[in-house]
Amino acid sequence: MTTAADTAAGQGAAAQRPGRLFIVSAPSGAGKSTLCSAVRRRYPQLAYSVSYTTRKARPGEQHGQDYYFISREAFEKGIAEGQWAEWARVHGNLYGTSARWIADTLAAGRDILMDIDVQGTRQILQKFPDAITIFIQPPSLAVLAQRLRQRGTDDEAAIATRLANAREEMAQARQYRHVVVNDDLARAEQALAALIQNAGEASR
Repeated sequence: MTTAADTAAGQGAAAQRPGRLFIVSAPSGAGKSTLCSAVRRRYPQLAYSVSYTTRKARPGEQHGQDYYFISREAFEKGIAEGQWAEWARVHGNLYGTSARWIADTLAAGRDILMDIDVQGTRQILQKFPDAITIFIQPPSLAVLAQRLRQRGTDDEAAIATRLANAREEMAQARQYRHVVVNDDLARAEQALAALIQNAGEASR
């Protein structure tokens, strides 16, 4: 027989359920940003991590919304103190994610969606090994090359570099818990949304 106390205890345990951390990675041009934006619209309760960076803000970017813009001194102090769940140097600038923000958000019961690269994922998993990792994969390198050229933002040398990086990243896909092939945007969005939805149902 279930008592009111049992019910209340169960409700209390549910209320204390920690959030889940979803990490999405993909080669440049695979559609990761588009898919993450679609999932965020579908699940507005998802917390989305905002990176810290030492680079200057570009026109239209807002502190705390696009990035947290901080000094190199402050960032390097954070490295020394272990403040970053992951960090990387990109084109001479430093980028990182706050480990405390992730821990506090998960402890509050909120799920988090992170959009980071393969290198960052490895670092995150050292601190948050229960993270649910998802790799967005293009149908092939040939299709990826076509998409990159259609964007019209890079010359052939830059595209060649991106494709070389993509080849290395795709070789790491087996390290991820789930792989979604983006051969059709609508199907890929549905698959990514289903992974997030099913993870929520499994934890109830």
